[in-house]
Amino acid sequence: MLHSYLDELNEPQKEAVLQKEGPMIIIAGAGSGKTRVLTYRIAHLMKEGVDPFNILALTFTNKAAREMKNRIAGVVGPSEAKNLWMGTFHSVFARILRSEGEKLGYPSNFTIYDTQDSVRLISSIIKEMQLEKDKYKPKQVLGRISQFKNSLITVRAYYQNPEIIEADKVSGRPQIGTIYKEYVDRCFKAGAMDFDDLLLRTNELLTRFPEVLAKYQDRFRYILVDEYQDTNHSQY
Repeated sequence: MLHSYLDELNEPQKEAVLQKEGPMIIIAGAGSGKTRVLTYRIAHLMKEGVDPFNILALTFTNKAAREMKNRIAGVVGPSEAKNLWMGTFHSVFARILRSEGEKLGYPSNFTIYDTQDSVRLISSIIKEMQLEKDKYKPKQVLGRISQFKNSLITVRAYYQNPEIIEADKVSGRPQIGTIYKEYVDRCFKAGAMDFDDLLLRTNELLTRFPEVLAKYQDRFRYILVDEYQDTNHSQY
């Protein structure tokens, strides 16, 4: 039975699964078994004695994470598999922020706003500012703010970037920066983060607090990313 999972792999797949140390990128087409390789590579690392606490696996959907965890449990057993840090960028970062977010001034039980919550808040800010509804459509404004956050452009960075300010003026929405600032302030006061904040604030946490960065660098010795080509700047 030992190593029987390796028998399910072809030679290139096996090569990827068996490489233990050093960076690696797998380029393969749809349906060629990338997820299987990722799954068995994690299982193999654990078989080789790597502590599951030292492995971080990032997927693009929670469903993919659950399926992979079940497959890994089939190889190494459920008690070992449950110690893996595995999930989407958002779910893993939310977990980190729940334990470290107080350093950034957030309560550990911060609320996570979904798109509807964010649109509602932006709508009320636009209304209070008495801006033209046809120019400042809440969903479009949120989309713009989302672009900023995923490019790690904070409110301060926005105001230090004349090109972006000019682009918003040209698009007929010179108040985007003001809305952005107000939105961020209100989320913070409410002890809330939106989905993009989960990425942005984790970046901020690891940049501003070297001791927190060192802690997670020490913990996560093996980092595996599914669908790596789809990462945005903040995730990267």
